[in-house]
Amino acid sequence: MSELLHHPPAGVGPPAKVEILAESPGVAPVPEGLVARSILVTLPPGSPGAPPHRHPGPVYAYVVKGAVTFELEGGPERVILAGEAFFEPGGDVIHYKGANHLDDEESALIATMICEPGQPVLTVVSADELEARKHRRAVQR
Repeated sequence: MSELLHHPPAGVGPPAKVEILAESPGVAPVPEGLVARSILVTLPPGSPGAPPHRHPGPVYAYVVKGAVTFELEGGPERVILAGEAFFEPGGDVIHYKGANHLDDEESALIATMICEPGQPVLTVVSADELEARKHRRAVQR
């Protein structure tokens, strides 16, 4: 991978450190007309985050501070710590939880989402739809 790194001329300083934080195999190319939107989400101490919702397209995210309790339809609830990355497909998949796991400090993540221009960052899922799809939710321990 070193051929991907830019090395400054001698005497200018050390080269940049490049780390792969996460990979999502099988992700399709971005169709023409869509945008990549990067957002910063800051969760105050103890914040439950948004209610169950979905995103208009795939999301690649990196927790920059604290810890986030995360649950996506079909998967178990898990804690994602600062320095860890995650992917969610967006579209029809329900994002059940994106809460601050910490009660005494702020948590934050940076997310990049691929979507049509002008789309909302998220759309809240109705109680009726949650009930109709409850069989798709992983059993919580």
